[in-house]
Amino acid sequence: MDQLQTITTTTNFQKIPFLILGGGSNVLFTKDYEGIVLKNNLKGIDILNENQESVWIKAGGGELWHNLVMFCVENNWGGVENLSLIPGTVGAAPMQNIGAYGSEIKETFESLEAVNMQTGKLETFNKEECRFGYRESVFKNEFKGLYFISSVNLKLNKNPVVNTDYGDIKAVLNEWGITLPTLQEVSKAIISIRQSKLPDPAILGNAGSFFKNPVISSAHFEALKQKFPDIKSFPAPNGTIKVPGGWLIEQAGWKGKRIGNIGVHDKQALVLINYGGGTGKDLIQLAHDIIDSVKEKFDITLSPEVNII
Repeated sequence: MDQLQTITTTTNFQKIPFLILGGGSNVLFTKDYEGIVLKNNLKGIDILNENQESVWIKAGGGELWHNLVMFCVENNWGGVENLSLIPGTVGAAPMQNIGAYGSEIKETFESLEAVNMQTGKLETFNKEECRFGYRESVFKNEFKGLYFISSVNLKLNKNPVVNTDYGDIKAVLNEWGITLPTLQEVSKAIISIRQSKLPDPAILGNAGSFFKNPVISSAHFEALKQKFPDIKSFPAPNGTIKVPGGWLIEQAGWKGKRIGNIGVHDKQALVLINYGGGTGKDLIQLAHDIIDSVKEKFDITLSPEVNII
């Protein structure tokens, strides 16, 4: 970290483009990057404080997110179990307010420390300053590329209340004969669901969910429901409606479709696949074709969740 702070203030560094990389699981390269790539390998998980109800922990930005989740689950600290098996690093997690199965990191987030890449100074951001939104934060917008997130602080519950209302969690638990699930069982169920629906990127090239689940007005949703009675939905803030992007893509005829070396996953239509030999430009073209198709059918514009370089 001291080296990073020193390097950022050198004249030569300020003249060269740089890219901050966590695990790389949410990045699509469409060309070679002409600059310096800074890989976040800052590790460590520390307990900062605790009482009978809560525990505050600090994790290095280079820690694998799933390893942190497993550390919390094993200690029976609730709040991040629904985010099990999400790829990437801890430092990348608040950048896009990662979320899954009815949970988001902002719910346990307390603060983070980040190096200002222009001044080399270490700065602290609280939850309000991060301006979290749906897969959004200040670090994906006006501060994009300006900060290297070195650590993240979370507040977890020692008396956890599990959330099984989203997706297939209850169905899997019922199949296992579990009616009063523990934190560990919820995490295990979510891992099972993700493994059944999402391909392993080490075997089949993908970046997980390529698109965000779109959020639309209630009036737009009611109009769509008249035309598509089976449309899926979840409530979103301020009376808006979240529509599963995978359902939209499937209804537009893309699920399982393969075009040369790339395609759409046959179990989860939000996932775009590189079967080997496909290029970033190929995938971008496929994404644009899907966006146009969904827009034409539902008047909804899908937005990529991945970082495109």
